[in-house]
Amino acid sequence: MAVEVTRLANGLAVATDAMPGFETTSVGVWVDAGARYESVDLNGVSHMLEHMAFKGTTTRSARAIAEQIESVGGHLDAYTSREQTAYFARVLKGDVPLAVDLLSDILQRSVFNDDELARERDVVLQEIGQVQDTPDDVIFDEFQKVAFPDQPLGRTILGPPERVATFTRDELKGYMGEHYHGPRMVLAAAGAIDHGQLLRLAERAFADLPAGGEVVREPARYQGGEFRGKRKLEQTHLLLGFQAPPFGDPDYYAAQVFSTVLGGGMSSRLFQEVREKRGLTYSIYSFDHAFIDSGVFGVYAGSGASQVKDVVDVTCEQILSVCNGITEEEAARARAQHKAGIMMALESSGARCEYLGRQMLIYGHPVPTAEVVAHIDAVDAAAVARVGRRIIASPMVLAGLGPLKHLVSYDRIASRFA
Repeated sequence: MAVEVTRLANGLAVATDAMPGFETTSVGVWVDAGARYESVDLNGVSHMLEHMAFKGTTTRSARAIAEQIESVGGHLDAYTSREQTAYFARVLKGDVPLAVDLLSDILQRSVFNDDELARERDVVLQEIGQVQDTPDDVIFDEFQKVAFPDQPLGRTILGPPERVATFTRDELKGYMGEHYHGPRMVLAAAGAIDHGQLLRLAERAFADLPAGGEVVREPARYQGGEFRGKRKLEQTHLLLGFQAPPFGDPDYYAAQVFSTVLGGGMSSRLFQEVREKRGLTYSIYSFDHAFIDSGVFGVYAGSGASQVKDVVDVTCEQILSVCNGITEEEAARARAQHKAGIMMALESSGARCEYLGRQMLIYGHPVPTAEVVAHIDAVDAAAVARVGRRIIASPMVLAGLGPLKHLVSYDRIASRFA
């Protein structure tokens, strides 16, 4: 990667990853502000702010923003996660100045018109309703709430509908003023990009961005526990998990490989034992999600109500089996999967741009791909088993949604990992 980074006087990081032969550029701003920075009274405001950023500025109407980016064939979008918010565009290389101008405009001069806000509140409420109608979305929110109860990291990204329905212009502007500061933002670009050009554009477009101060993040407090939601569904949706290493932890990459061995593909232990050999589920997989100061590992499965007990039994057996040791062949296959996934994704300018922006916020600097690959290659079979034992030593999280008659007690499942 031809990665360059410069930090402006106001703290804004400008990072580029030039990709020779590309005719398009992905460019965006990553902000160190997501759902975990919200108070309970403002839960959902990060996501609402992301929506409202496209609804008009002091210089452009919402329609003008859409027309200007699409008149050059470009695309403008955004997303909110638990720790970050991102605003990004993809354009032809000659239209990078327009993309930067639009991004700087929506992030510094949004007006949050009351009529637009009223309409967008209804849009977000529809989005919340859609999630509530999607069991495999609901179960992940409940899993997170149980893992991190009574704290920002455990709340939903979208927020409760009764609060979303009352967000005001002043609350949006106040939150943006508190969190959208130079040191907590990264302007990243990948593809057909010249670092000097983007730096000059940034110096003009973000000159008025405040330097601000550091905002204190409430530390994550993982606890464990259970959620059981009875709902009339065709399937029982199940999540079983534990605490996992955070970003920067020496075991971070071993935890990723552990998850891949257990449930990361068609050759994984869970897929072979639960689906292929026994036909107990259509969907089963494991995941490892890291945060700045904590993380979660888990297994998701959707099965018929009468198969739930068998799914839990086999899942527990396979988790313990991996913790007791795997073959070097399994470890090598998981490493190859993990590395290939990263390398294939990085052939996209959009993925490279996001990768760069997120690394800057998480680590404060870009991490060379070769360094990431070296970390993955260092994970052997013994490390996979060791990190597995570390993970299951934490309190268990159990979340079930749907018909739950055959889901055995939390204590009975947890006792298997004692």
